[in-house]
Amino acid sequence: MKNIVALRSPKEDWSKPGRSDSEQPLKAWYREAQKARWKSPNEVKQQYLNASIVANSRVVFNIGGNKYRLVVKINYEAQWIFIRFVGSHREYDRIDATTI
Repeated sequence: MKNIVALRSPKEDWSKPGRSDSEQPLKAWYREAQKARWKSPNEVKQQYLNASIVANSRVVFNIGGNKYRLVVKINYEAQWIFIRFVGSHREYDRIDATTI
């Protein structure tokens, strides 16, 4: 993807107490997403079988063995990703991934 922008940096998440275990998985996802040229949700699913495609161009990725969730909005035509949420599974349960 040409651009990956964030409402809140993934670094802010792994810098929180008790979250350092999310640093390497988030960095790995970021590197892979930068190289990706996804043209559709199906192409995301081919690379990330456990990703969930939700409404409003959102995709939910399981990070760190499903301990953390990453919600992004993808514009496939413009090739950009907007990180909408990074947090624990419990924090994810309190949001609406389709509108965040």
